[in-house]
Amino acid sequence: MYAVGHLALGYLSGKAVSKILNVNINIPLLFLASVLPDIDLLMQLFIPSLEHRGPMHSVIVFCLLFLPSFMFFRKRAIPYFVALIQHLLIGDYLTGGTQLLWPITTNWYGLGLGIEVTSLTNIFIEWVLFLTSLTIMFKTKDAWLLFRQHPSNIILSVPVLTVLLPTLLSFPLYVPLELVIPHLVYMALFIFSILMDWKAILTKI
Repeated sequence: MYAVGHLALGYLSGKAVSKILNVNINIPLLFLASVLPDIDLLMQLFIPSLEHRGPMHSVIVFCLLFLPSFMFFRKRAIPYFVALIQHLLIGDYLTGGTQLLWPITTNWYGLGLGIEVTSLTNIFIEWVLFLTSLTIMFKTKDAWLLFRQHPSNIILSVPVLTVLLPTLLSFPLYVPLELVIPHLVYMALFIFSILMDWKAILTKI
C-alpha cells in the first residue's frame, strides 16, 4: 500500500481497538505507528543495502521492540501496536509481501492475490479507507484535536518527511495520480497540526 492506505488503516484499526479496550489514544502517535515500518525508506540513505519491506517489516522485530511498551503501558499500548502491525499483516501483505519473519528467515510472505500496489484494485481500496478514516475523524472530532496545539503534534513530521512528501516530490511521480489528492489532504492536515506546535513554541520565546 501507499502512505494513504497505511495511514487510514492504521487510524481505523487503532481507533477500533481503543474503543474495544476503552482506552484513550494519541492521534499523532497512532499515525506515526501506522507508517513506522516505512522508516526503512529513510534508513536506506545510510544503509543502502537495507531492503524496503525487509527487516523493518518483520513482525518479530516489532513484537520485540514493543515488549517494553506492553510492560509499562499494558493495554494502552495495544492500539498503537495494532496500528503498526496492520502495516505488515494487511497493507503490505496484500500488495507484494514482506520479510515477515526476519531474522528467522529472509523468505517473503504475501497473500498472493496478485493485487499490485499500482493496480486499480489497490487504488480503490486506498480511496475507500481514506474516505472512511476522514469521515470517522471528523465525526468523532479526532480531526479537531489535530487543530489544537499539543506537544505530540510535532511527531507528525515523521510521516510527512518519510512517506508523504518524498512520494509527491519524486520524479517520475512515485504515487499514482489517482492518489495524489488523498496524499495532499493528509499532508495538509499534518503540516497544519505541526505549525500549531511551532506557533506555540515561537510565542513562548
